[in-house]
Amino acid sequence: MSLNELYREVILDHYRAPRHHDHLDSPDGSAEGKNPLCGDEVTVEIKVAGDTIVDIAAIGVGCSISQASASMMTEAVAGKSREEVAELVRKFKVMMSIEDSAEPVVDPDRPGASLGDLEALQGVRKFPVRIKCADLPWITLTQALEQ
Repeated sequence: MSLNELYREVILDHYRAPRHHDHLDSPDGSAEGKNPLCGDEVTVEIKVAGDTIVDIAAIGVGCSISQASASMMTEAVAGKSREEVAELVRKFKVMMSIEDSAEPVVDPDRPGASLGDLEALQGVRKFPVRIKCADLPWITLTQALEQ
């Protein structure tokens, strides 16, 4: 199985069986994100204890990229501090070529190499119109954290 096929399987797995997909009871923060151009919608709910995200949910509808990204994001940030989440958001955006990095990338062909399942989304960079699909949950998470 090629790396592209493996990445495709990871995306489809998260799309078909999304993680953290149920609403939270009494979330500490919540935000809704919508991409009117393609119809993707996501709601991110978080519970925070101290400085740590102790629970997270991402509920929504849309394409496989947006929904898989939301699922992968919830797994990646659960249990992390706000500072760790901010760094993860930055790394994701660098991987997706949304923002530049002041830090050198160890492997320029694989800028998301330290992001686990999220690496599967780096192929989306080849389709600039789809980058917004992958980024929508991350924008929404940032908004939920600001509450």
